[in-house]
Amino acid sequence: MKAVILAGGLGTRLGEETHLKPKPMVEIGNQPMLWHIMKIYSNYGINDFVICLGYKGYMIKEYFANYFLSNSDVTIDVQKNKTDIHNSTIEPWKITLVDTGQNTMTGGRVKKIQEYLNDETFCLTYGDGLSDVNISELINFHQKNKFIATVTSVQPPGRFGALTLDGDKITHFMEKPKGDSFWINGGFLVCEPQIFNYIENFDSILEREPLQNLAREGNLGAYRHNGFWHHVDTMIEKNKLNELWNTGNAPWKSW
Repeated sequence: MKAVILAGGLGTRLGEETHLKPKPMVEIGNQPMLWHIMKIYSNYGINDFVICLGYKGYMIKEYFANYFLSNSDVTIDVQKNKTDIHNSTIEPWKITLVDTGQNTMTGGRVKKIQEYLNDETFCLTYGDGLSDVNISELINFHQKNKFIATVTSVQPPGRFGALTLDGDKITHFMEKPKGDSFWINGGFLVCEPQIFNYIENFDSILEREPLQNLAREGNLGAYRHNGFWHHVDTMIEKNKLNELWNTGNAPWKSW
């Protein structure tokens, strides 16, 4: 099974970080978010990736073009233009990098990589979110229920503290309760090839008509994930993930 990663967004709220690089290349620890997402899938035996490029996509191409060299001990004979590889710790990844357009919407990006998926079930996620979701259980849930698409549903931390009141007296205080009672789309989807019948053109936004129509027909599943999920849309969120990684407390690190 292949995993498709949407990696073409701008990430304007990350300021200087995404002025210089695409959002999925923002680093957590010393590796891009994109690398962390791929390691999550790889831990469950998914090592074949299709990455949808857009904004500054050439930087992602350059990263993977140099990946083997960057993760190997080498001897370089400059005069003979010869490189000997000694030790290498490289993942068994096959990566297809597809330029899906600078301003293409999410549905359009997915439609543009259809030919690389061989009419098979595939995983799909965004390039700005990390989770400790069990990918094997997610896929099993999807296949058991025979949905056309399954979304990992999560409850992010609420934005504000919650109060329980008895008249003018506070009887209970909870700091930013989980989810504000809402389940949201956390990415980490599993899709059947029939999903392309719901994506009309390259201007489609996946989260609008395609998923809305699937939901209306009863063909969209929700895999409820109560564990860790965190996306990166601001510097505060990026710094939080870096803190978790640097202190050895990253819940998504299952490898």
